[in-house]
Amino acid sequence: MAEHVRVAVIGSGFGGLGAAVRLRREGITDFVVLERADSVGGTWRDNSYPGCACDVPSHLYSFSFAPNADWPRTFSGQPHIRAYLERVTDTFGLRPHLRFNSEVLKAGWDDEAKHWNIETTQGELTADVVVSATGPLSDPKLPDIPGLDTFPGAVFHSSRWDHDFDIKDKRVAMVGTGASAIQIVPSIQPQVKSLTVLQRTPPWVMPRMDRGINKAERWLHGKVPGTAKARRGLLWLIREFQVGAFVKRPQLMKATEQIARNHMRRAIKDPVMRAQLTPDYTIGCKRILLSNDYYPALAQPNTEVVTSALKEVRGSTIVTADGTEREVDAIVFGTGFHVTDMPIGDRITGVGGRSLAEHWKDGMAALRGTTIDGFPNLLLIIGPNTGLGNSSMILMIESSINYVADYLRTLEQTGAAALDAKPEAVKAWNTEMQRRTARTVWNTGGCKSWYLDSEGRNTTAWPGTTAEFRRATRELKLAEYDLMPAPLRTAEPAKAVAS
Repeated sequence: MAEHVRVAVIGSGFGGLGAAVRLRREGITDFVVLERADSVGGTWRDNSYPGCACDVPSHLYSFSFAPNADWPRTFSGQPHIRAYLERVTDTFGLRPHLRFNSEVLKAGWDDEAKHWNIETTQGELTADVVVSATGPLSDPKLPDIPGLDTFPGAVFHSSRWDHDFDIKDKRVAMVGTGASAIQIVPSIQPQVKSLTVLQRTPPWVMPRMDRGINKAERWLHGKVPGTAKARRGLLWLIREFQVGAFVKRPQLMKATEQIARNHMRRAIKDPVMRAQLTPDYTIGCKRILLSNDYYPALAQPNTEVVTSALKEVRGSTIVTADGTEREVDAIVFGTGFHVTDMPIGDRITGVGGRSLAEHWKDGMAALRGTTIDGFPNLLLIIGPNTGLGNSSMILMIESSINYVADYLRTLEQTGAAALDAKPEAVKAWNTEMQRRTARTVWNTGGCKSWYLDSEGRNTTAWPGTTAEFRRATRELKLAEYDLMPAPLRTAEPAKAVAS
């Protein structure tokens, strides 16, 4: 018989570990965390490319219940964030719940038994509740490029960096100019023989106000925790005030654009190159990037910016849409992730055996970013319309975790086996999301980005403040759900008694 648990959490990044901590705090210890890799960390485990770091200040990019007084920099690098998650795992006693190398292959709702049947690479189990914390930046997206499979050199995505490949003195093509690329480019530029950056759309790049956090600051934060809390609060408040420009008055972003233009002008002296690197959309339409060394790296003699997409590969030659050809030894893709078409959608089936991917064929939608009609007892961490463009996703994760906790308490209080979000509740929530996102910079800024799906719908970004999302997820509204009673159990026949 398959093992049964009260809760199965999928993923051990910030979302999965945060959910696990909250489960233990709620007195729930009958749970497992299913992780496809061999260690915790999620995107901060997978992304280990040169220069990988966070673009949210360290004291805001950490759990409120697990402050870290020892962040070494105001914007911490990948190794320090990953180490922080390992410490959280140990501090809150999560190791016994972790199941490594346990990729979820299938998760199907059993309407008769009122539980989830889960198939993993390590076997099968069942769970009353599934919390999916796989994250939107977990499955890399690679373009279908003719001839790529015959390329004789190294080919890899930024989130799957090949550390066995020695990049020194190599001719490298960097495909893409997103958040990962602007960290990779200046990190490898001094080492490579030549660097060809393929840019379809230039990003807006702002100065990165990064510095080391000195020993005195760290000592103070450790000895007087209130100072670290105050620092976090100030960082949060500044970003809350910025929200209005993103979601209500994109025209206010013009002043920010000027800062970005001045930032570029200081490093890029060639007016032709500046024109190539200047976006034609409103800043904020795509994620605003932070870097002090990206533009200087582009200005170096061994770097070339090609403003055209990769069209095909012929042997060791890359060919762009404008006909540019370059011989390279390695191709690095910084081409993003499957965000609006999450691969796990094909692996989860709800009532009647309908897959989540099929259910979402007209666009992702979830009630309060967390639950989906027809998928009882399935809860999402970083679900539809919970993404941010200017602040810390940890704030949104903690709000969703609060909702998960109240969901589980509601199951206990009502005695129901499951809750199923009402279709009309999900529709009403999604209609409001689409109404509000329609006026945001992500929809009106004149760009194409991963915030929008293939039909131009914004199914990823949250059109409000993090405080507003916290209020929206503070408690479950029972009127938005149908209650499913526990299955009737047939009494076992009485055993015959020998005379």
